[in-house]
Amino acid sequence: MRSKIVAIKASMNKGILQEELKLAFPDVVPVFRPLFENPKILDPNWLAVFTSAEECFYVLITKSTTKIGFQVQLVFQLTQYIRDEKLMRSLIKLFGCGNIYKRGNAFDFCVIKFGDITQNIIPFFKNPPPV
Repeated sequence: MRSKIVAIKASMNKGILQEELKLAFPDVVPVFRPLFENPKILDPNWLAVFTSAEECFYVLITKSTTKIGFQVQLVFQLTQYIRDEKLMRSLIKLFGCGNIYKRGNAFDFCVIKFGDITQNIIPFFKNPPPV
């Protein structure tokens, strides 16, 4: 059973294990993980559950040329490993807003425009569209 768990861990890290795990489980073979080839999200409920574990809303405060010198923005962000680029790009089409940014070995789907958050993102999670 432990070998199976280590094999799953290895597959999540592109086959890379910490040195102590390599020594303890020298014959472990990473579990096969198929690539996400169909970028269309078929079930909005899946997306609602998926994002509940992976997304975040946060407040971004940046310097600005406004009277008070700062700008405050609400940001919706979902981050996934670089191999899920097609999935991340499909979110732009699904929500009708947002952008994708590459950051290291990951892609961030970000929605910064307040109107997009209030008109597209929040309503989706309040009432996901029917399948």
